[in-house]
Amino acid sequence: MENTPSIGKPISRLEGQLKVTGSAKYAGEYYAEDLLYGYVVNSTITKGKIKSIDTSEVKKMSGVIEVFTHENKPSTAWFDFRYADMDAPPGTVFKPLKDNDIRYNGQPIALVVADTFEMARYAATKISIVYEEESFETDLKTNVEKQRDPKKGLASMLKPPPPPPNGDFEKEYQNSYVKTDSKFTHGTEHHNPMEMYASTVIYEGKGKLKIYDKTQGTINSQMYVANVFGLKMKNVQVISPFVGGGFGSGLRPQHQLFMAVMASLALKRNVRVTLDRAQMYMIGHRPPTLQHTKFGADQNGKVNAIYHKATGETSRFEDYVEIVVNWANMLYPAENTLLQHQIVPLDVYTPLDMRAPGGSTGMHPIEVTMDEIAYQLNMDPVELRLNNYSMIDKSSDKEYSSKELKECFLQGAEKFGWDKRNPVPRSMKRGNKLIGYGMATGMWDANRIFGRAEAIMTADGKVEIKSAVTDIGTGTFTIMTQIAADELGLPIEDVTFSYADSKLPFAPIQGGSFTTATVGPAVQNACQALNKKLFKLAKNLKDSVLKDAKFKDVNFKNGLITLRSNPEISMSVKDIIDANEGKAIKTTNSAMPNPLTYGKKARAVHSAVFVEVEVDEELGMIEVKRAVTAVAAGKIINPKTAESQVLGGMVWGISKALHEETILDHQFGKYMNANLGEYHIPVHADIQDLEVIFVEENDQFVNDLGVKGVGEIGGVGIPPAITNAVFHATGKRIYDLPIHFDKLL
Repeated sequence: MENTPSIGKPISRLEGQLKVTGSAKYAGEYYAEDLLYGYVVNSTITKGKIKSIDTSEVKKMSGVIEVFTHENKPSTAWFDFRYADMDAPPGTVFKPLKDNDIRYNGQPIALVVADTFEMARYAATKISIVYEEESFETDLKTNVEKQRDPKKGLASMLKPPPPPPNGDFEKEYQNSYVKTDSKFTHGTEHHNPMEMYASTVIYEGKGKLKIYDKTQGTINSQMYVANVFGLKMKNVQVISPFVGGGFGSGLRPQHQLFMAVMASLALKRNVRVTLDRAQMYMIGHRPPTLQHTKFGADQNGKVNAIYHKATGETSRFEDYVEIVVNWANMLYPAENTLLQHQIVPLDVYTPLDMRAPGGSTGMHPIEVTMDEIAYQLNMDPVELRLNNYSMIDKSSDKEYSSKELKECFLQGAEKFGWDKRNPVPRSMKRGNKLIGYGMATGMWDANRIFGRAEAIMTADGKVEIKSAVTDIGTGTFTIMTQIAADELGLPIEDVTFSYADSKLPFAPIQGGSFTTATVGPAVQNACQALNKKLFKLAKNLKDSVLKDAKFKDVNFKNGLITLRSNPEISMSVKDIIDANEGKAIKTTNSAMPNPLTYGKKARAVHSAVFVEVEVDEELGMIEVKRAVTAVAAGKIINPKTAESQVLGGMVWGISKALHEETILDHQFGKYMNANLGEYHIPVHADIQDLEVIFVEENDQFVNDLGVKGVGEIGGVGIPPAITNAVFHATGKRIYDLPIHFDKLL
């Protein structure tokens, strides 16, 4: 039976049944004999010192094995943590239990280890701690004068600083036909994945550990553990096949991993440490950011002057930055720009990448500012963007490798029914509800980095592909299997994908929408190399029908090697394996961008978002009734999993615009709503008609597969589109996110 290509087919997740039946095991669910449980104790002050920490009575409790504090913490290698973590920003990485200094509220200050989780948690409440408190600063708005330029470091490779000023912004701005001058804010957000952070450490003796960790990078966690604890890399194995949501919170090793490994090595026992929901608010967040935009444009709406400044928070010990202000000049080719990004060190934990870090933050003011220009000119917002359309990234003066954003505008507008919009604010009504239409552009990087994969053909003619990459719920497991099946010419059921194990070939952390573009080409290369080995074996067989053929002359399809010129001439892959005495055929291959050519073009994913909102005229309550996102992201390997990614981003965008915010009480320096009851996220009733369109886009420059990532693009355009729709409905421009109904009363 002929197998058809699987790339481009909406294949359901191969691990879906395991997940929906509860059979999939997560980091805190693995069985280990004689397992001990650790519970983290967190500081209740924001800044100061521990004067004393009395654990004597707790250690006498039945079931308590040990209590670790800064006073009895086992020695570690204290390798510079920053170089043991692929996602660490410049600065000095926080080291749990290093000393008695308190740097932020909720800092881990002890670990209670007991024979049950309940006992460890109870005992943690009985430790007597005396603090010496110091004054602290946690409010970004009242400390803006302390802003400074972030230090440049390793993180800048994937997070470049703003480009230098171009032209004469002030002069061009003052001479512009229309001018905007707006200030924006958004609050703190926390990741809140369903699965909380856990590490189960199996002590195998002689410095060998097997670790089931919740992580977005098994090799990253392996590097961290080996370097911090002075272990050999080969003696540390990290496994993470199923991740119940990460959204960036698993890019860096979290402190439960450190605590579990520390306790396991010290006690020579199996140890599990799990963070509870409140403790999840102490491991990083999307930083609150203040932004200021000033755009100038001519009477046709052509933007000729762009000013965008962002001021975000960071910790006292690390310089966390995002790409916030770079986007405007990448979309709109103004000749005069002034782009600035500052950070303010505060007494908080270091912020952490959260889905579309910087893009979700920066695109909101950019696209709301463009909407302001459209209304000043009485111009359709879509027309305004088409008037500023460019195939050049002006910030780098490079041509885009591909850009089908224009088609996103056209197809998205048609699907949404944008032509039915009455452009006058507050002009459309449905009963007592004001109707608003809003749109915005979305943009995200299309990057790739280094990755490896192994391909093994076994004696039965089936193939196993191996890579250490994780699958954080994006469908990676499924689409890598699809890529391999098509390259090998095998049905998808004859290919297995082994992944999420640090013992497997190298893969980077899974984030930034670069996983498919990084690991996919490595899988492709490994499969092509395997095909070449098979072809060589086939040529060398006695009386081979392919003995005079070249590799470029053959196809691999349906488990056969066939001549392109005459498909009737073929050899069975199974026969070739049998002739090889049933020996497995292996190959391990790498893939990375060509350093000589990769930087010659700009690379990005684009989207156009259209939203309809209803606003209760009397109560100010906002509902998103429907939204359409049209995406241009190169070749779509699996429309089903890709659509799921974009839909998830759209839901999060609705959450960012209308619901989501962590409240910090600056009197105490503490997050006050560290739970899912008071940290508001959308429920089913908040999500109505969402639709995704994938616009055809051919790009052979980004990689041989022609793929770009879709993980981030779904979320970046929704918040400004909602904000613009609220203005159209009410005539009131809101500059702060989330938009609360009281701002419309």
